[in-house]
This record gives sequence, C-alpha cells and structure tokens, in this order.
Amino acid sequence: MIDQQIEIPTKDGHTTTFITHPERGGPFPVIIFYMDAPAIREELRDMARRLGTSGYYVMLPNMYYRAGVMELGPINPDPESPERKRMFSLMTSLTIPLVMEDTKALLAQAETQKAANTKIVGTVGYCMSGRYAVNAATHFSDRVKAAASVYGVQLATDQPDSPHLAASKTKAELYFACAETDVYAPQEIIDKVTEGMKGTNNEVEIYPDTHHGFAFPKRPVYHRDAAERHWERLLALYRRNLST
Repeated sequence: MIDQQIEIPTKDGHTTTFITHPERGGPFPVIIFYMDAPAIREELRDMARRLGTSGYYVMLPNMYYRAGVMELGPINPDPESPERKRMFSLMTSLTIPLVMEDTKALLAQAETQKAANTKIVGTVGYCMSGRYAVNAATHFSDRVKAAASVYGVQLATDQPDSPHLAASKTKAELYFACAETDVYAPQEIIDKVTEGMKGTNNEVEIYPDTHHGFAFPKRPVYHRDAAERHWERLLALYRRNLST
C-alpha cells in the first residue's frame, strides 16, 4: 500500500488529505471518506487503509481546515466540556455547499493522479458526514456510483438537499447504516429515510443492539460484530457499483 498526506487546494485554502491505495495495478476507483465530528485521527486512517486494500484510491480530507484545525485529540464525553463544545462548534461550521466545494477540489486533484480513476467514485460518511456522502451522489451524479451513510445525522430535514430526498436525484446506490439507539438519529428520522427510499434498490438497515459510533474501534460503544457487518455491507456496495 502507498500512503501519503498532501495539501489539496480548495476555494477557501488547503485541506490536508490522507490518501491510500494499492501499490500495484490501477487506476483505482476513488472513494471519498468523510470524517466524523471528532476529526482526523489514526483510527480513521486505519479505516481508510482497510478500504484501500480492497482496490480503491481512498481520500480522507480534513474538513476543519477553514478553522485551522487538524486533530482534536481526546473528546471529553461531558456535553458541557470545552473540548466537546469546540467539536460541536466546528461541526456546525460546515454546510453541504461548503463540503461539495471541497469534494470538487478533491476530485480535481485526483484527476491528476495516474493511480485514480475519477470516472468511478464511491463515498462514505460517518456521523456528521453521512449527509455529505449522500449529497456527493446527488451533486456529482455522473461520477458517484455508490454512497454510504453510517449512523449519519440530519438525514431528514425540511431542506431540498435533505438526504431522505436523494433517491430521485441520483442513480447511485445509497446505503444507510443506522444504530438501533441513537439520540442523533432517532427512529422517526430513520422512518422518514426509509419512506424516501421506497421503491428503489437503496437500503436502510438498523443494526440491533448498537449505539451511535459503533463502527469505531476506539469508542466505548464499539460493537465488533456490527462493525464487521458494516464493512461487509460497505465493500459489497462498492463491488456492485465501482467495478471498472
């Protein structure tokens, strides 16, 4: 595997982006891996590498670059703690239009790389970024063939770019992995997403006995069986849609 970390120019500056892909073969379909709220850390780089070993050119961008932030370090679980308040402030500073601008910059960079095939793109977003992964499928519908939201938040809003409305705006296959117990994505939200995906080949799956964050090995709520199932679903989604 080849790992590198580069600065990718965007409309608003530069985003430090971790890239990993197989050493031989290619060009490889591109996967954009959108981080969760606690930001870039080795845990996410390891997950990106796991995707890359399956034959993909994986890009993991720092989404907080506008604030000059790269890694947040440990987050105090107390909602009143300064660390947690800072994280939520950074998270709410992002918008779908901003992230789509960044996505455009990521794809433009990948187009210059021999190892990347930017005609075939997949996305995945965890937590705050589930909606960004889905919106990438609607904004770049000619390239993004598959998008996954893993315990995503703000999946059903009253805005036209709400993820639960995405099925009619893209031919990409969409997959929503949801925790059974999730204060950030309660059952009524999941029901709206399920209703929005009716009549399509898109899937909304609830993972039994799980909580928000179950796929991250370093979290107290990590659920090994559910995490492995999410990898199985994710890789199958990409195999079906990102074949060259």
